[in-house]
Amino acid sequence: MTFVDTHAHIYSGKFSSDIKDVIERSIDGGVERIYMPNIDHTTIDGMLELEQLYPSVCIPMMGLHPCSVNKEFDKELYIVEEWLNRRDFVAVGEMGTDLYWDKTFWAEQKEAFKIQSNWAIERDVPIVIHCRDTIDETIELVSDLDSDRFRGIFHCFTGSSEQAEKIIDLGFLLGIGGVSTFKNGGLHEVIPDIDMSKLVLETDSPYLSPVPHRGKRNQPSYIPLIADRVAELKNIPLEVVAEQTTLNANGIFNFKIEGSD
Repeated sequence: MTFVDTHAHIYSGKFSSDIKDVIERSIDGGVERIYMPNIDHTTIDGMLELEQLYPSVCIPMMGLHPCSVNKEFDKELYIVEEWLNRRDFVAVGEMGTDLYWDKTFWAEQKEAFKIQSNWAIERDVPIVIHCRDTIDETIELVSDLDSDRFRGIFHCFTGSSEQAEKIIDLGFLLGIGGVSTFKNGGLHEVIPDIDMSKLVLETDSPYLSPVPHRGKRNQPSYIPLIADRVAELKNIPLEVVAEQTTLNANGIFNFKIEGSD
């Protein structure tokens, strides 16, 4: 079986001492590709260095995280746009909205969301959305940007069945991570109702480790634990989850298997 981790910050300093082992464990565990979302200008170099070291495994995105949006967010967006014009990236991300820590720059977050979404539409690539405490608001932002080319992933989905349905109707996928294994995570009531064609797997490493590693550093090699939980909730074989979520990830990121059309 093979898997894809659609969201992992493995360039984080929490991996600085053993990144080679982390990558090797992931590959040994069947995780073929690890998609890396950017945060802001401080994370670009580390992310691209990993791409150079593991070009077929570690695949970067380019975007500005909402928690890095402030009154001077235009300077950060200038750097993002400069990189998007310099070379190809598989997605614009990690971008989105967040009212968990601070509500000060909500207007700026919405503006940054619209700007980055339009960049994705222009380049015909997906967006990868962070929306903590803002699922409904973010669904509305996506709804306002009407385009056949607009697509992406609602990363770290923890919402309701109704919210999931709205997101899917907009043409977006749901990123399922370690929260699915939490006893009180709530996803046990949602995942059974979602078609497998709408799900992708993620770790959000080094955060949100699945059970039995909750509270410890997360890593891409834990993707099979998340897949196993999805298989359990949907009462289907693990092999089906692995195959379908990999197919979904390949589709959203436009990954072409060598030798295929």
